[in-house]
Amino acid sequence: MSDLQACDVLIAGAGPAGLLLARLLAQGGVSVLVVDPLWDLRHGAFSSAALPLEAVRHFQLPEQVQAAHWQGWELHGPGEEPYRWFAEQSLGAVLDFGELRHWLAAQAQAAGARLQLGWAVRQWQASGCGASASLRGPGGVEQIQHCRWLVDATGQRRALLGDPPAAAGSLVSGEGVEWLLQVPTPQWQRWAHRLSFMLGSSWVPQGYGWVFPMQCGQLKLGVCRLHDGRRSQPPLHQLLRGLQQRLELEGATVLDRHGGLIRSTIRRREPHQRGVLLGLGDAVSTGNLLGGEGIRHAMASSEVLAPLLLEALAGRPGRLRRYAPRLKRRLGWRWSLSGRLARRTWLGLHSPAGDQRLERLLVGLQQNRSAEELSALLFDYRFERYGLKALPYLLGWR
Repeated sequence: MSDLQACDVLIAGAGPAGLLLARLLAQGGVSVLVVDPLWDLRHGAFSSAALPLEAVRHFQLPEQVQAAHWQGWELHGPGEEPYRWFAEQSLGAVLDFGELRHWLAAQAQAAGARLQLGWAVRQWQASGCGASASLRGPGGVEQIQHCRWLVDATGQRRALLGDPPAAAGSLVSGEGVEWLLQVPTPQWQRWAHRLSFMLGSSWVPQGYGWVFPMQCGQLKLGVCRLHDGRRSQPPLHQLLRGLQQRLELEGATVLDRHGGLIRSTIRRREPHQRGVLLGLGDAVSTGNLLGGEGIRHAMASSEVLAPLLLEALAGRPGRLRRYAPRLKRRLGWRWSLSGRLARRTWLGLHSPAGDQRLERLLVGLQQNRSAEELSALLFDYRFERYGLKALPYLLGWR
């Protein structure tokens, strides 16, 4: 075991949230160490990574991390024909998740943060005015790292914080699998410039499927669903192969297979701090269950936490009590509503009645909404734009 080392902030996890926080803290003159078990941040690219244009601009994401742009939606429902909405301009981007992490790591290091890949925090304990963490690295080498503050950015695993107490609300979980496909250019063009979703129990019971464009000749094909302990659920890979067959993508070469879990509470009442340990991103339920989104919300938690943590390091630790309420305001009042809608919508897609409800909603959207308004619904959770008439269908009352 190597000698004790020290830093101001130790961040466990080099995802978008952990790396953005590292950069913001380092720019404030803080000594930051980020550790992650991955050797190459371009690997394990488990996120489908579709973002609205507003988020791309807000986080100043460069073209090098944007695999494709999209300007419309294509929703395949229980009926025969898909529903389509298109705008005249770009509405967002599909990111190359591996390139995003690589770029964020370079930005953090340029600001002065240190990055140790192939290392993980095994355990930690409070020590003096901070924490002592035991790190394990290549070949089982161990290192003791002392820090003033420790951040759990390990995603839904919550490797340091642990699962929230029952009083915070149960964790609603889902799982997804995605393949990166190589297809001929004409086949790629069929799916280019749009986000395509497959909705209904005949596609993915209690979930949904998708096709997203990447660089020319590459597509993301994926499925995701919420867990339901009351019903038997078919294997995800079986559903994915079924999707591939129905969409006539069987001859495509599979370049990569990846997947992951999303676990979030609906109301986000879990503790965000335990002594010198702070939760970040999916570790405090910033993964949104309605669309399976995580990236922009996790990065938002970094922007909320960074100034408060800088104040705590300057001698005002009480400022961190503002972290949870400020993050709640940043995510907005629609957050818990979107979580309840996710649970009702996806878990309800297992029968003809659920499909009929969905079909009525799609017909209403097709008749009355533009691509921009659909983006506001699906990315900003602006359900009030659809009025009281649509809410019964969204909530499963009709």
